[in-house]
Amino acid sequence: AKGRPEDHSIAGARIARKLCPRFGFTKAETETVAWLIENHLVMSMVAQSRDLADPRTIADFAALVQSPERLKLLLILTVADIRAVGPGVWNGWKGQLLRTLYYETEPIISGGHIKEERPQRLAAAQKQTRDVLPDWSDRAFTSYAKRHYPAYWLKTEPERRARHAEFLRKAREEKKPLATDVSTDSFQAITEITVLAPDHPKLLSVIAGVCTATNANIVDAQVFTTTDGYALDSIFIRREFPEAADERRRAKRITDMIEEALSGKLGLAKIVREKSGIKGRLKAFSMEPDVLINNSLSDRFTVLEVSGLDRPGLLYGLTLTLSGLNLNIGSAHIATFGERVVDVFYVTDLTGQKIVNANRQASIRRHLLAAFSSD
Repeated sequence: AKGRPEDHSIAGARIARKLCPRFGFTKAETETVAWLIENHLVMSMVAQSRDLADPRTIADFAALVQSPERLKLLLILTVADIRAVGPGVWNGWKGQLLRTLYYETEPIISGGHIKEERPQRLAAAQKQTRDVLPDWSDRAFTSYAKRHYPAYWLKTEPERRARHAEFLRKAREEKKPLATDVSTDSFQAITEITVLAPDHPKLLSVIAGVCTATNANIVDAQVFTTTDGYALDSIFIRREFPEAADERRRAKRITDMIEEALSGKLGLAKIVREKSGIKGRLKAFSMEPDVLINNSLSDRFTVLEVSGLDRPGLLYGLTLTLSGLNLNIGSAHIATFGERVVDVFYVTDLTGQKIVNANRQASIRRHLLAAFSSD
């Protein structure tokens, strides 16, 4: 149904409702097929551009899907649809995001176990981490646990929590206020770079700028603040080399540059401007940028969805703009669809509140749109 004036999902669903009965489908089966066609892009969009650790994300998705059977069929269709786009489009990272969304949603719509209350989940996450750190004393772990706010424990995977614990302990022992850590995963085709630094509103934009300078593609980012005034930012970039040793050397170059930029030893803005100027291949494309501001997608954050023509340095410009607007970024999710990029930011103001003032929202929209045309 592509190539028609109306949305191909809606057109396809209408065609399915006409054709399926001719093939002997029951009314219920026909409606299931039509629903799948109409919503075949939703699971991919939610998985790649929403905060899967936000309960509201899962609740809204569950309300749309409504049944375990639909959830299973939608997962299968989503994987098939992504893989059919072409070679190299599917990777383990996208698979992991879809698995997370599936397993978070399934208990809600299956009538299975009731989700644990927040205090129980917090305690379980801390115990799970403590159990895999046998050489830590109880006193040392209790002190470490107090460095993190509850959001960290509830939003970070167990393996990453354990790795972060060792990373932060080493940084403290070495008295390093600025430190970086690298982990790479060949199956997901992703490399995680974690930065520990004194909290600063422009930290994520500096990291994004370095990634632009080194041609590293960011696919996701998690941003946390510790109780003692540090930022613990993790970015996930597409893996470039098949061999772990080669990928680690590449990541080391990136982390070295991040540390230089944060130490003021690197003129990052000039480097990014030069990279951003290499846009010859993009001139053949025209795409109007758009900014959507939504306060109903999360209970804690205002969600900014910024879409338009991708270019080198765009994420750097967007994050720099957000910091200039005095917005705190809770998480960032980056998805690309051909030449189109969709960057989603979960933000609050400096007091931790949503952005509800209409004039403030208009200013944010205006500045983000301007970032698309900035060189």
